[in-house]
Amino acid sequence: MKQAVLYVCHGSRVKKACAEAIAFIKRCQQHIEADIQEICFLELASPSIEQGFASCVKQGATHIAVVPLLLLTAVHAKEDIPCEVKIALKKHPNVKVTYGKPIGVHEKMASSVLERVSEQGGADADSVIILIGRGSSDPDVIRDLQAIGELVKDKSGIKDIRTCYLTAAKPSFDEMLDSLSSVKDKTIFIVPYLLFTGLLMQEIEAKVTGNCQGNLTLCRYLGYDSKVEQVFTERIIEAVDNKGSFFSFQEREDNHAAVND
Repeated sequence: MKQAVLYVCHGSRVKKACAEAIAFIKRCQQHIEADIQEICFLELASPSIEQGFASCVKQGATHIAVVPLLLLTAVHAKEDIPCEVKIALKKHPNVKVTYGKPIGVHEKMASSVLERVSEQGGADADSVIILIGRGSSDPDVIRDLQAIGELVKDKSGIKDIRTCYLTAAKPSFDEMLDSLSSVKDKTIFIVPYLLFTGLLMQEIEAKVTGNCQGNLTLCRYLGYDSKVEQVFTERIIEAVDNKGSFFSFQEREDNHAAVND
């Protein structure tokens, strides 16, 4: 047996975003025991998933743990990445594949949000924290970001934690900004729930800068801090160890198909 880990990043047209993802994964690799570790991208950058998979096989991999570097579970995790893995498996049918979970809901992610707020001076009990997600038509994204908001509330004691989205879900960031115009006497911290910089972060910055409301404070996007690194490392180890065969790719695909039949 020769174990490989194939890390799947989203990809971006912004080179800095791809560089941040690669640097983060290289830090995580130091905590992982695997014979082969390769990085690939779902879109907008190379190597592709198919190319990354082939590189693992070329190096002798008999088992590949495919681990998505995604914050929340949505279409990319449920459909797009598995589709690409299936294409790769058709060319290399003898390879055993496990498939990891996105970072998802975790108390350390709530701590990471509060660290972003702390960098901007910290909040008091009367402050407002806004989490901005990428957004998706998948209801699991809304559920999970709201769950993270509840963890932030529990950890901080701040009651007013709100969520909004940049695309495909409600409320939109624009709608949230409009609703905040009536909040005059509280400090509002805006936390982009994004892993890396990129076009979406640029959009957020432009809208906050163009807003004349003086009590808005834009925090850093999550970035790849130590807590995010710890959670992602957990996800990698889960996929490699595959306890209870929970992460076996073929079994998960079969179960998904059965649910949808």
